Order: sequence, then C-alpha cells, then structure tokens
Amino acid sequence: MSRRVRAYLAEDDDVWFQLALLAAEYSAVNLGLGFPDFAPPDFVKEAFCKALNGGAMMHQYTRSTGQRSLVKSLAKFFSRMTGREIDPLEDVVVTVGAYHALFCAFQALVDEGDEVIIVEPFFDCYQSMAHLCGGKSVNVPLRPKAGGCANRSGDWVLDPEELESKFTSRTKAIVINNPNNPLGKVYTREELQMIADLCIKYEAICISDEVYEWLTYDGVQHVRIATLPGMWERTVTIGSAGKSFSATGWKVGWAISPGNITKLLKAVQQISISECATAAQEAVAQGFEREYEVFGTPESYFLQLPALLKNKRDKLASTLEQLGLKPILPQGGYFIIVDISCFNVELGDSGTENDPYDLRFVKWLIKEKGLSAIPVSLFYSRDHKKDFDKYIRLCFIKEDSTLEAAQDILKRFNP
Repeated sequence: MSRRVRAYLAEDDDVWFQLALLAAEYSAVNLGLGFPDFAPPDFVKEAFCKALNGGAMMHQYTRSTGQRSLVKSLAKFFSRMTGREIDPLEDVVVTVGAYHALFCAFQALVDEGDEVIIVEPFFDCYQSMAHLCGGKSVNVPLRPKAGGCANRSGDWVLDPEELESKFTSRTKAIVINNPNNPLGKVYTREELQMIADLCIKYEAICISDEVYEWLTYDGVQHVRIATLPGMWERTVTIGSAGKSFSATGWKVGWAISPGNITKLLKAVQQISISECATAAQEAVAQGFEREYEVFGTPESYFLQLPALLKNKRDKLASTLEQLGLKPILPQGGYFIIVDISCFNVELGDSGTENDPYDLRFVKWLIKEKGLSAIPVSLFYSRDHKKDFDKYIRLCFIKEDSTLEAAQDILKRFNP
C-alpha cells in the first residue's frame, strides 16, 4: 500500500458509510444522502432507451475522452453560456461523474508540495484528493457576516484579507463550489472577482465545481468564474449530468478548460478509466441538444427543476422555523443546513466524546427518531470542525411523500 493511500485511510474514518449503514438499519427517512428519489425527466429517459436500441456501436467502446455527440453538445451549449467559442475536441473531457473530473483535475495539476486553497465548507473529496497527489490543503472558511443574523446562505462570506493571506508562492490552485454544498451559497460577481484577482496575482488555477449550476432560487444568478476577465485561461469548470438531469446513477460528468489544461486532464482520464459508458453519454448529449433548443422557456428542465425545488425548500424551511429551529435558507443547490444549538437532548451513547457534536446528534436522530441527516462538520477540516459542529444538513430533492414523512417526524419532538 502506498504512503499516500495509507495517509488517506488514516485521516478518513468513512463516517459517510457508517451513517448510511445506520440509516438502513433503523429504516430512517432519508434526508441525508444527496440524490433525488424520483426519476429523471421523460425526454432523457427516452433518449437513453433510444441509445440502447441504436445499434451495435451504442454498446461498444467510444472516443476515450468523450463521445463525439456529447462533447459537441456540451461545447455548443456552454459556448452560449460563456460567450466564448469552446472547442469540443480540445476544451472538453468527459468523465465518470463530476467526482472523476475532480480527480483528474487534482492529479493533472497538483504536484508534490503544492498548496491547494479549499474554501470551507467543502465537498469532502477535495481535501483527500489534494493529499492523495502529494499536495497540501490550505483551508479558509466562509463565515457569517459580522453583526448579521446569517439566516441566508448569502450571509456567509469570505474575509478578503484572510483569503489573500492563504496565497503563497507555493499556491497551485484554489477550489470553489458554486453553488456550495452543503451551505447553498451562490457567489456574487463581486466575490468571484475578488477570487479571480487573487488567482491572476498569484498565478493560481481555479478549480470551479459548478455541478448545481442550474439550481438557484429567488432570482439569484449563477455566475461562471471562467467568464471573468483573465479567468478562462486558468479555470477548470466541473459539471454533472447527474445533477443537471436528476440522474446521479448515470455517472456522466465533464471538465471544460482551455486546451493546454484539458490535455493534462485527458491524460489522467485515459490512464485511470480509458472511456465512459457510451449509451449514457449519448443520452446526455440528446438532453443538452433538447435544452439548447428550449433554454429560457417554460419547457426547459433547467427552469422546471429549480421551480419544483424552491417549493420543497420553502416547505421544509417553514416546518423547521415553526419548531423554533434556525434553517439557513440556501440560494442554490438542494440542501439546507440547520442550526441545532437550541436542541437540549440527551444523546446517550450516540458516538464517543471525541466525536463532533453534530455527528453524535445525527446518530441519535437516526436511532431515536428515524430521520437521517448529515453532520456539517464532515465538510470542514480538522482545524475548523469544532467551530461549525452545531449544524446538520438535510436534502430536499425528494418526493413530497418523503419530505412529509420527515416533517411529521420533526413535528413530533420539540427542541
């Protein structure tokens, strides 16, 4: 076993797996894991069926760095979104989900001893992937605005001086998640410009995880950092068909960046998995072709899905507020985090004294109440876990029946 894998195992005690097993054991209503419990839209399901019946080559190997139909559809669609001509064969690489796109980016761009700035809370793989390729993670948290109530995700901000203090001559990249999981923050143009200015000043790359790009609410606009002056040349933008079309099990993702960067990611992609599933790529290609034609109209799934989820978000937030809890209303994504500091419950043997409070609380919630959630401290580095261990994450991209069952559980006990 390599030294880096041993280090990964030493720092990762697989809490996600433990919580999934516990939720299954207690048949808990699952607002923990972040995936829809409803099917993708009919047009992409039909495209998948058509691909499966589309002849022998739909069942064979395809172009290693992306089915031609898919890279062309992605390039056409995102050329419109960015106002820049994206070369389908040079600037796009298709991966086994966004997770694999992130892996390719870290492996291709981060060398031994390089520093990677990671904004917290972060999707948990960022830190592990930085360490696995020999890099060092340098963490900087979003914090509630001074003097504010911070009951909306936009109230959580980066301190400009703190952020710049993390940049050094060893900084290779900064990783942002926009919209953010688990907080739901959508960065403003001004916030992204601050990050962009630092990337340019310190010659750093930005790895921008934008898998929730279509899921924004209340008129909030998602801005792509790659569209800011000087940032196309130094940005890797990560996307996900699973998040875009509610089909997480298809495992189709991509990275878009200038060709000189993409060719490095392609090398890692080819070494690690060679190519992705042909039929799934064809279905996603047809999904984007359809969305290109109807984009901005009521028929667009990229408008229908956030409208559906806003209603679910608001109902869940209302239930939490009625209980006297403090949900932080997300501007984007499909998670809502809840301040549980007002709960006064005896957690018993739910974990050890060394476990963060929110982890012990979630174990208690599963065992005693039959509701599954995720402790937010899992999204923080060890340096900052204790500062943010009074929050849990709930997922609202669920059937109404699932959310109603969760709300019934919540209503049966008081803080």
